[in-house]
Amino acid sequence: MERHVLKKIKRHDRIARWVITAGGLTIIASVLLILFLITRVTLPLFASPQSGVLGHSTLPADLQNEVLALGIDEYLEAAFLLTRQGTLKLWDPRRGVLIEELPIQPPSPGATVGSAEASDAQTFDLLWSDGSVTREQLRIHPRFDGGGQRSFERTLERLATFATPAPPLRALVRIDGEGRQTLVTLLAGNRLEVRQNLTVTDFLGNEESEDHAFVLDTSDLGEIRTIGPLALDRAGHTLYAGTDGGNLLRWDLSNAGEPALLDNLKAFSDGRALTALALVYGDISLAVGDSEGGMSTWFAVPEEGSTGKVLRKIHALNPHDSAIVAIYPSARDKSLLSLDAGGVLHLDHMTSERHLLTLDELSPVIAAVFAPRGNAVAALTADGRALLWSVDAPHPEISWKTLFGKVWYESYPEPAYAWQSSAGSDDFEPKMSLTPLIFGTLKGTFYAMLFAIPLALAGAIYTSQFGQQRLRQWIKPTVEIMAAIPSVVIGFLAALWFAPLIEKNLTALFLSLAFIPTTFVGALLLWQVLRRGDRFKGIDRGHEFLALVPVLILAVAAAVVLGPIVEGWLFAGDFKLWLFTETGTRYDPRNSIVIAFALGFAVIPIIFTIAEDALSNVPASLRAASLALGASRWQTVWRVILPSASPGIFAGIMIGLGRAIGETMIVLMATGNTPIIDWSLFNGMRPLSANIAVEIPEAPVGGSLFRVLFLSAVILFALTFFLNTVAEIVRQRLRAKYGRF
Repeated sequence: MERHVLKKIKRHDRIARWVITAGGLTIIASVLLILFLITRVTLPLFASPQSGVLGHSTLPADLQNEVLALGIDEYLEAAFLLTRQGTLKLWDPRRGVLIEELPIQPPSPGATVGSAEASDAQTFDLLWSDGSVTREQLRIHPRFDGGGQRSFERTLERLATFATPAPPLRALVRIDGEGRQTLVTLLAGNRLEVRQNLTVTDFLGNEESEDHAFVLDTSDLGEIRTIGPLALDRAGHTLYAGTDGGNLLRWDLSNAGEPALLDNLKAFSDGRALTALALVYGDISLAVGDSEGGMSTWFAVPEEGSTGKVLRKIHALNPHDSAIVAIYPSARDKSLLSLDAGGVLHLDHMTSERHLLTLDELSPVIAAVFAPRGNAVAALTADGRALLWSVDAPHPEISWKTLFGKVWYESYPEPAYAWQSSAGSDDFEPKMSLTPLIFGTLKGTFYAMLFAIPLALAGAIYTSQFGQQRLRQWIKPTVEIMAAIPSVVIGFLAALWFAPLIEKNLTALFLSLAFIPTTFVGALLLWQVLRRGDRFKGIDRGHEFLALVPVLILAVAAAVVLGPIVEGWLFAGDFKLWLFTETGTRYDPRNSIVIAFALGFAVIPIIFTIAEDALSNVPASLRAASLALGASRWQTVWRVILPSASPGIFAGIMIGLGRAIGETMIVLMATGNTPIIDWSLFNGMRPLSANIAVEIPEAPVGGSLFRVLFLSAVILFALTFFLNTVAEIVRQRLRAKYGRF
C-alpha cells in the first residue's frame, strides 16, 4: 500500500479516536452536570436556619415597666407595645423611635388595662380594671402615593366586649365564623367561667341575641391544685387547661350551653407542672411547656375499644434548661417559638421535630412575638430593650425523618409513611415522605419485570435457537417496532381500554393463569407423541408455535367462558365484593395488574432484542460441538448457549429494569397514583417519576415541595446509577467466567 494512503488512514484513525473520546467525555460530563444541577437545587433542604439581629433599641424609662403585650406588623416596620394606660405605641425597633400612638377607648371612664394576652401578632385580649374584657385588633392598610411612596393607615377595631361581675385572673376571647363570641375567664378557686353570645338576624332583619353562661367546676377532678395556663382555639370551641399538678384538661364548648369534659389526664408520670399552653397553627395540636423545660405537642387520637378520642403526646421537641414560660406559635406553619424562665428563645418545628434556632445573643427576653410571615421575631428584654431578629428557616418541615421515616401526622391514628403535598386549607400539615414513592417505583418495576422477563427471554430463545431463519426475519423487526410505540399511547390504552377489560373479566384472568400453563404443558406432552408421525414432521423444525397458538387461544377462551360461572359459584357473583369483605382489600381499577401488562409490554422489546442478539452471536461451533457429542437441542441451549450469552442477557434485563424504573407516562396514566405501601396486586402505587410529573406544575419555585421533587430526581438518578453499576460488575464477571468459550 502506498505511503500517502497509509498516512491518510492513520490520520483518519487519529481523528476518529479524538472525536469518539471527546464525545464520550462530553456525555459523561453532561451526565455529571445534570447530577450537579439537580443536587444543587436539593441541598438547601438541609441547610441550617440562620438568624441575625436586625435592630435593638432601649425603650424610654417611663415605658419599660408599662408594656403588657407585644406585637409586630408583617412589614417588620413597627412593633406594637400595649401599655397599662390603654395605649398602643408603635415603635420602630430598627431605629429606636416612636412612630405613632393609638389610644384604646376604655369600657368605662378611667379604666386601665390590668392584663393583656396577644392572640396573634395584631390581636389582643384586654382585661380592664373595671372587670370588662375586650378584644382589640390593629388593622393596617398600606397606601401608595403618586410617586410610589408607601405609607400606612393604622386603626384599632374592637371586636368584642364583655362585662364581668368581678375582675377575673385571666380572660380569653374568640369569635367563630358564625359570629359567636366566646369568653373564657379564670376565677378564684380554679373556676372557669364561659360565656357565649350569638346575635342572629332573621330574613326580616330582626336581631335576636342568644346568651349562654356556665361555670366549669374543677373541684371534683382529682389532684388538681391550681389551674395555670389556658389555651382556646380560634373558633372558641375547644378549651385546654394545665395545672401545677401536671393535669391536662380539655373541654368541648361547641355545643352552646352544654360543655363536655373530654380529657383529664396526667401529662407526665413525674407530675411536673404545666407552665405554658398554645395551639399550633391549624388548632389541632396543642403545644405544652412544663416546669422542667420540656416542650411537647399533643393531639386527640382514637382510643382503643371506644369511639371517642383522647389526648396523647405525639412529638417531643428540643428541651430548655429551665421552665417554659410562654409559647408563641407561627401563623404560617407548624413552627413554635418558646421562651424559658432564663430568657432564652427556642425555635422548633413540630412535624419534623427539628430544633431550628436558639436566640440568646442579647440579655434575657421577657416577652416575644412571631412575625406574621414567620421571617422575624420581636422581643422585649429584662433591661428594657426592644429587639428584632431576622429568621431564615425556609424548609423547617423537612428532615431525614419526615422524608424517609414514619411520622405521626395530625388526625392520623398512628405514625405512617405518607405523601400529601397540598390540601384545601393553608393550615394543613405537609406530608412529604418519599418512602411510599420509592416503594411504588420498586413495586411497579417488580410486577412489570415479573411479566416481561419470562416472555422476552422465552421469545428470544425460541426465535434464535429453535425458529427458522425466515421466522426470525419477521419476528425480530416486529418486536423492535413495539419499542417505537409512544409511552403515552400505551398508557392511554391501558387506562381507558385494558383496565376496564381486566375489571370486567377479573376471574377469567386468574383462571387463564391456571389454564394457559396447564394446557401448554399438556400440548407439549401431546406433541411429543404426534411429532413421530409423518404428517407432523413438516412442522417439527421451527414451526411448533403454529400448533401451540390455537391451544393457547382455546385456553384463554375457556377461561373467559368459565370466569362468570366460577365467580357465581365461589364468590356469589361478585369477586371484588368478596375480596373486600373477606380480606379487607379494595379493588382499584387502575392497579398493579394493569401496570404489569402495560409496563411489561413496553419493556419486552428491549430485553428481547438484546437477549436475542446475545444468543445469536454465540459461535456456531459451540452449538455444533454440543450436538455432535449427542446433546439435544434443549440441552445445548441450557448448558452451552445460555451460559455463553449470559452477559448479554443480563445486560438486556438490567437495561429493561432501568427503563421500567424511569418510565413516567405509562405509570402516570395507568395507576391510581396512590402513594401507599402495599404489595397487593389489586391496588395501585405512585412511583417517583410519576410523582414528579404530577406535582412539579404546582410546586412553587424554591419551595419545599419543589426541592423535594428534585431530591426525588436525585434518588432516581442514584438508583439507576447503582443498578447499572451492579449490572456492569455482574456482566464482567459472567464474561470472565464464560469468555473462554
